[in-house]
Amino acid sequence: MATIHRRWMRRTVVAGALALCASFAIVPSAPAAEVPFKVGFVYVSPISDAGWTFQHDSGRKEMEHALGDKVKTKYVENVPEGADAERVIRELAQEGNQLIFTTSFGYMNPTIKVAKQFPKTYFEHATGYKTAPNVGIYNARFYEGRYLAGIVAGKMTKSNVAGYVAAFPIPEVVMGINAFTRGMRSVNPKAEVKVVWVNSWYDPGREREAADTLVSQGADVLTHHTDSTAVVQAAEAKKVYSIAYHSDMSKYGPNTELTAVTHQWGAFYTKTVQDAMAGRWKPTNVWGGIKDGMIKMGPFNKVVPKDVQDLVAKVGGEIASGKFHPFTGPIKDNDGKERLAAGKVMSDDVLSKMDYYVEGVQGKLPVSK
Repeated sequence: MATIHRRWMRRTVVAGALALCASFAIVPSAPAAEVPFKVGFVYVSPISDAGWTFQHDSGRKEMEHALGDKVKTKYVENVPEGADAERVIRELAQEGNQLIFTTSFGYMNPTIKVAKQFPKTYFEHATGYKTAPNVGIYNARFYEGRYLAGIVAGKMTKSNVAGYVAAFPIPEVVMGINAFTRGMRSVNPKAEVKVVWVNSWYDPGREREAADTLVSQGADVLTHHTDSTAVVQAAEAKKVYSIAYHSDMSKYGPNTELTAVTHQWGAFYTKTVQDAMAGRWKPTNVWGGIKDGMIKMGPFNKVVPKDVQDLVAKVGGEIASGKFHPFTGPIKDNDGKERLAAGKVMSDDVLSKMDYYVEGVQGKLPVSK
């Protein structure tokens, strides 16, 4: 009887041990979900449905679509340049965003300041000139599209006067005014450009007032370096032509918008995020143009003759191939002083410091604050 009991006990102990082992057995499990790479964006104006910020946000969405679940983005829109920008950039870094794009010129110093406090975070600043070990800069050669837009304006104007609504007198904006003027005068030597400064990137009310002022001064073609659709809408209301900037805004000027100079950021954002995810990111200085697909002309209004469209395509191709540069001498300022000799091509370094109006622009350039 004792033997039977001992055998029963052994079987019980062995069974219990096997059960205990089974409870700790390694069971195959689903692979852990990949943690997405976090990317932040800071926008100077509301996203809206057209304009500077809209184009950047479209680029963000294109990047998201390309990279899928590997990336997670966050954006903050309508952030004023200055102290507010510094706060927002810092908050994005504190939240664990590994790469942050700051998309306005006035974000430059706040970006540099926050970058020093977060040395393991990557930063990319649009349109600026300061870099750091973890801060790169990027820009588009807006002046290439501006020159082409000037050709259209020069061919379509009847008054020989174009109006230009401008934000701040910094080199990027001045460069665009001058390129537009040179393009206009390349096909219409009598053409002149009048400029009204609104000292804001985004202020639809002031932009519209400036546009109305320019029309009252004889401009029958309007363009702008501001963020809203106000200038195109004003042109439509006044029944004068417009050439949009940043985005195609033809739905706001279906009868009067001739074309648009558009910015394309999606490919750049996708590549930059991919490089950061792969550990290849470096603080580069990117300045892309027509050749790189960062600047494209929008669709033409049916009122633009085919020969004008063909000329724009021809010159655009020459710019892309390097055969032609919009700032090829001779170049004089609007006081008659030679700024570049005949046959010379203006260097990027000189372009990025442009602080004068070329021949054909009326008035004096305000001093940048």
